[in-house]
Amino acid sequence: MKMDQFLYDLCTKGKGFAALATLMPDGSPQVSLVWVDSDGENVLINTAEGRQKPENLRRDARVAVSIFDPADPYKQAMVRGVVTDITQEGAEEHIDGLAMKYIGQDKYPWRGPGEKRIIVKIEPEHVLKVGA
Repeated sequence: MKMDQFLYDLCTKGKGFAALATLMPDGSPQVSLVWVDSDGENVLINTAEGRQKPENLRRDARVAVSIFDPADPYKQAMVRGVVTDITQEGAEEHIDGLAMKYIGQDKYPWRGPGEKRIIVKIEPEHVLKVGA
């Protein structure tokens, strides 16, 4: 399903961060501030293997994402959705594209030795828009 234009713009235009909430094994929330993108249907997050987020997402695919416009923080989208794919395919190029968007650098500068990047695709199931 094509993503709503308001949510798509928040994900792709400007440098709006997202707060991604996943669930720990005991059911408690774990929230990370992340860079965000979209393919027109899904909210895309880029992370690395070995971190808490991918472990949580493989165990329980339910997530919440809150994305706001830094130029107007009252303009925001709160998304509840489900992870439909976690892939390494294209993840290195994707993180470099996000580095250009967010920090103006051609290459993501904080890669760890042997780090394996992944793209997490989140299908929005419910979107609350504020300031639309």
